[in-house]
Amino acid sequence: MVSRVLIAGESWVTQSTHIKGVDSFTTSSYVTGVEPLRRALEGRGHEVVHLPAHLVPAEFPGDADALAAYDVVVLSDIGANSLQLAPEVFEQATPGTDRLGALRGWVAAGGGLLMIGGYLSFTGFEAKAAFRNTVLHEVLPVELLPEDDRVELPAGARAAVARADHPALGGVDGEWPPLLGYNRVRPRRSADVLATLNDDPLVAVAHYGAGRSAVFTSDCSPHWAPKPFCEAWDGYARVFGGIVEWLAG
Repeated sequence: MVSRVLIAGESWVTQSTHIKGVDSFTTSSYVTGVEPLRRALEGRGHEVVHLPAHLVPAEFPGDADALAAYDVVVLSDIGANSLQLAPEVFEQATPGTDRLGALRGWVAAGGGLLMIGGYLSFTGFEAKAAFRNTVLHEVLPVELLPEDDRVELPAGARAAVARADHPALGGVDGEWPPLLGYNRVRPRRSADVLATLNDDPLVAVAHYGAGRSAVFTSDCSPHWAPKPFCEAWDGYARVFGGIVEWLAG
């Protein structure tokens, strides 16, 4: 079954300052991290729409009708502020739409939501992702920490698979390549934890109303997901494909 997937986030702008003696100048670059995930899902026949991070505040779907164009919504390395603070709200102090409330209602009505880890996922770097303070928190199969939730694993660590038979893992066999970090969360009683990292949830899924939600608490691209994981491992497409297909029902 072909699913239509919206991926919000997974892009950033980097600005560097170059200092050469008494002179300095700055350069800027635009980077996307979505390509491994996009390739994996499109390779399984799904239709993928990528909404880069800088467009999320203005263009993320704001109501059930707009969300109805998709079967699965993926939030990856994009904080709650970017979804809540549309330009008219933040810059003009004009009431707008409650997009996280709309997303919650869409999942409850049968949609599928996946949150992927990163510095601006879950609670995130210096707690700036801030999803714990939003209505979307209750949709996730995990409970979020009130503080910076990142766990850096510079030496790498391998996932421990608890439910290899669950369809959301795509039938992956054998050892997973090491990951370099993740967001620490706590599983809800209603959740199925399919894989762990350092004994914390890595992949967890749950039902929410008539819909489904899932988390992958590490990254889908570098730096937490090094190239042996997201480019060289054939299990990458099977895991993310399995999660999306389970979410789509």
